[in-house]
Amino acid sequence: MSVDLLTGDDFTDLFRTFEHTAFRLETRAAYGIPEEDEPFQRFLRGEEPPSDWLRPWLDLITEQTRQGKRVERVRLIDEPPSDYLRFEVWSTPLNLQAGEDIRYLPRRRALELQLPKYDYWLFDSRRLAMMHFDHAGRFQGAEIVEDPRTVVQHAYWRDTAWHYATPYQAFVES
Repeated sequence: MSVDLLTGDDFTDLFRTFEHTAFRLETRAAYGIPEEDEPFQRFLRGEEPPSDWLRPWLDLITEQTRQGKRVERVRLIDEPPSDYLRFEVWSTPLNLQAGEDIRYLPRRRALELQLPKYDYWLFDSRRLAMMHFDHAGRFQGAEIVEDPRTVVQHAYWRDTAWHYATPYQAFVES
């Protein structure tokens, strides 16, 4: 069965049009985001990457959070974290400055809690965007699901993940 995936501006529009809340569960140890390739390589070399690659996202999120909307994420973290997850932890303060609230949950705890093993965004507790990636971790698009039972299940997982996750500052201090 072929699934229609939302990509490009159509996907970005989800972040322009949500009304109250956007939540992401991030489950992967690495993402193949082309815009991050160079900054990630600089990070691995011990250099301070510029943040211009993230600017379009930060501007969009700043615009939304200034309107009183909430953007939240729970990132599953391996112990020890992969190089990519260390890169994400390094860049998190940029997201926080834009108004996101990002928390961390050990992968082993997520397994105990029976959280899904895939990424998703949940918008306004009524629209689910299940993320699809290729074998190299490159984002292929989002499958939009509005079936109430499926959305409620993902809202439950959101609430569970949020409850057990550690806020960024406490995470980096531990």
